[in-house]
Amino acid sequence: MFEKLDGATRLFPIIGDPITFVKSPQRLTDGFEARGQNALCLPMQVAKDDLAAVMHALTLTGNVDGLLVTMPHKFPAFSYCTTHSDTARLLGGVSVMRRNADGRWHGDMLDGLAFVKAQIDHGACVQDGRALLIGAGAAGSAIAIALLEAGVRELIIHDADVTRSTRLGELIADLGRGRVRVGPADPKGCTLVFNATPMGLADDDPLPVSGDLLDSSMFVGDVIAGHGVTPLLSAAQSVGCKTANGVQMVEAVQEMMLDFFLNQKACPSV
Repeated sequence: MFEKLDGATRLFPIIGDPITFVKSPQRLTDGFEARGQNALCLPMQVAKDDLAAVMHALTLTGNVDGLLVTMPHKFPAFSYCTTHSDTARLLGGVSVMRRNADGRWHGDMLDGLAFVKAQIDHGACVQDGRALLIGAGAAGSAIAIALLEAGVRELIIHDADVTRSTRLGELIADLGRGRVRVGPADPKGCTLVFNATPMGLADDDPLPVSGDLLDSSMFVGDVIAGHGVTPLLSAAQSVGCKTANGVQMVEAVQEMMLDFFLNQKACPSV
């Protein structure tokens, strides 16, 4: 790909803070090349307080055709989108943005779909499952919706910020799918246990769920990528759980992102 870089190359930056552990730049760049596109994904370290200035500059940069959005920008970036998917509108957050014909931004949230696909691909029985979801931020919120759409019978949401978990519970309770409630970080009786928090990025982080409460009947998934087997997944594997990690989620989302950026599937404008 790098031999083909020229003035016609289209840019798809990924913006976040921290950006050190992102896996999408090489994978997405390879994906563009496989589809015959002269395009490049590059990481950009963007602090929370600098988002407005960076978005202004990227919007004015004519060969920036799309953006990947990671923490802590997924909710703030929504305000820069003039059109968006139903899921993005419901959550008020985006994980990807692309240019509309008028040069303004269209946003979508793919995190939930990618996460659930990775779990199912690696052995999770989501249909009719009882799931404990730790984390009600942007990724957790998208995962909650995707789990309900995939047919979980019951979804228990826990976040250290009770206000946030309560708000998410109220937001998705009316979707007319599985039962939703806010509860403790106790996986007893659950068939699915999912971490959608950053716990596990730092060496001294506590486990999002006590390892003593896990058993082999549970499937355990973690959104964290770039750290190998996280402490949560290590604890789960030690008691015989099937698991999926954040790298597998990143792999699952690549084709979705390519379809989105190249506008190869219809997206509603709102």
